[in-house]
Amino acid sequence: MPLVGVALVSFVVGAVKGCPGSPHRDAAESYVKAWQEHDYSEMYGMLSTKSQAGISEERFTQRYELAEAQSTLQSLDPEDAEGDETNAEVPVKAATLAFGTIEQPLKFTFGSDGIAWQNSLLFPGLNLDEELSRTTKLPARAAILTDKGKPMAKGPADSREHPLGDAMIDVTGVTGPNTDKGVDLTNMALGFSPDDAVGTSGLELAFNARLAGTPGGKLMAVPLGSDDNAEGRVLGEGEPRPAPPLKTTIDETLQNSAVTNLAGQSGGVAVLDAQKGYVKALAGQAYSALQPPGSTMKIVTATAALETGNATLDSSYDYVTEAPADGRMIKNAHGEVCGGTFTEAFAKSCNSVFAPLAEQIGEEGMTSTAEKYGFNRPPQIWDPESLAVVDPPIPTIPKPGEYESDLGVSGIGQGRVQATPVLMASVAQAVANKGVSLPTPITREPDLQPDSGPVRVTSQKVAAQVADLMVSVVTSGTGLAAAIPEAQVAGKTGTAEVGPSGEVDEEGEEILLEDAWFAGFAPSDKPKLAVCVMIINADGDGGTVAAPIAGAILSDGL
Repeated sequence: MPLVGVALVSFVVGAVKGCPGSPHRDAAESYVKAWQEHDYSEMYGMLSTKSQAGISEERFTQRYELAEAQSTLQSLDPEDAEGDETNAEVPVKAATLAFGTIEQPLKFTFGSDGIAWQNSLLFPGLNLDEELSRTTKLPARAAILTDKGKPMAKGPADSREHPLGDAMIDVTGVTGPNTDKGVDLTNMALGFSPDDAVGTSGLELAFNARLAGTPGGKLMAVPLGSDDNAEGRVLGEGEPRPAPPLKTTIDETLQNSAVTNLAGQSGGVAVLDAQKGYVKALAGQAYSALQPPGSTMKIVTATAALETGNATLDSSYDYVTEAPADGRMIKNAHGEVCGGTFTEAFAKSCNSVFAPLAEQIGEEGMTSTAEKYGFNRPPQIWDPESLAVVDPPIPTIPKPGEYESDLGVSGIGQGRVQATPVLMASVAQAVANKGVSLPTPITREPDLQPDSGPVRVTSQKVAAQVADLMVSVVTSGTGLAAAIPEAQVAGKTGTAEVGPSGEVDEEGEEILLEDAWFAGFAPSDKPKLAVCVMIINADGDGGTVAAPIAGAILSDGL
């Protein structure tokens, strides 16, 4: 009789709580596990046929994404399910950004062949006839500081001030009304309401979540169909907490110089710490405009040629005005006679040398070297989450097998090669740093830095040889205008043809639109700063237009 009593009690408890291996309990736990992983397709597949007939998978996913954003959900921590033959509950700890940790059950009912989906499954603690509602309050927006701790941007999100002048806006960006169409889930998940000002460009956009701080307010369960001001059961609440100021790596002097010397021209400027990679200044379209890099690409081609043995510093080339590559004749700039030693060919930027040289290097060698320098990947300025928010264009070079008779012109920065000032400044930085390319973070906060590491592009020996080639450009080649009294500059000019202008010259030849480039570093013996200047639709070549701007910025920085 005692044994029968124990068995009866066990049976009753099992009927109430569900037995191990109960299909309903297992289904409820699997559903929450899939939710933890944002696997909405898996969740939808667990619904009954009748439920799937009532809501499409697309709408099902949208409902969950909206609920997560509205609740500022960060994570789910479920416990073991409880239930009987028709119902189940999974106790869940839902961690939210604005409303604390909410401990409530997620309530399940079942159809004949799966979970009966209903509104209560959108968030722990909801009843069948309820939906989520919230009130939020934002803390004061954090200031953005230079590397010396001076505020570049401060004040409320809807009325930011720039105490160091408008030149800082090129890097801080601005705030303003959300211009996205429809529901902005990203900013909703940060506690923003539709009327709140958010970061719309620059660091204000990239680090919007960091600058906004931790929102507060109340998350409520209200009757279905309630208006926006309806009160309901409070599921969770929290107090707003401001974030500390965001300290960047920006140098005030360099930032002012970059913006001043760019002088409102279309293009961009990037300045990096040559030894550590940090961004010191950004002006204009430093990472947002892809253009062919012209002959600054010869830094990459020279590296590949020296690495593969297709050229040495003792190599010698015929003096010609053009040479065959890609099945056509590639001319030197202005039809000039060009050749001599490898150093002379680099200093004078001989297309007749470097286009055929790219073909000798081969597709594998060109792409591999370029990718080590940073091509075919996004700029390494932000952490992955911020990178996704900014979504910058990616500098590119064809993959092996995709050059389509453009290998030679790729070696001189034309064809389908595309770059930004940030990338070409990083190329110069790698040469200056003895062949090691570094990420280019814009803040010293570890959580906001890119997750990439150093990349050895080339040997110290080859890097030193390329650096010497770049010095020759400024001492005896096309980059004379980049020379400064403070230090020896190493660099490379570039002039990229980007399309017809619609005009002709005195001889009836079509005038092409050109971009002017200069990438380099200084001092050449103990590098401190790396720089790149790009001027779109310039009124002169790289040596005439971009080189003096780069020299002026380096002079100010040194």
